[in-house]
Amino acid sequence: MTLYQKTFQDFERGYLGFTTLAIIGQSCLGGAAAMYILQNGVSLFQMIQLTMVVLACSFVNGAILSQQKHKLVFDLIIISVVVSVLTILLNTTIL
Repeated sequence: MTLYQKTFQDFERGYLGFTTLAIIGQSCLGGAAAMYILQNGVSLFQMIQLTMVVLACSFVNGAILSQQKHKLVFDLIIISVVVSVLTILLNTTIL
């Protein structure tokens, strides 16, 4: 059993609790990513990054609120975290 499958099974067992934590966590992480993006200015590149972060976080919140399938919600949470962390790393180390 892979880490992804085991984590998804845990997520399904505690869906309501995990989605509550996911909304809070990814919103805070997305807010931090937006802060780091905007610290580097408001050029087109920063606005594209900001759009990606906002869309990723909005998709997670929308999927949870519209009660989509658990697997879709889980995958969107992972995508949102990856996008936010990558933009934070990009804007703190490279730019």
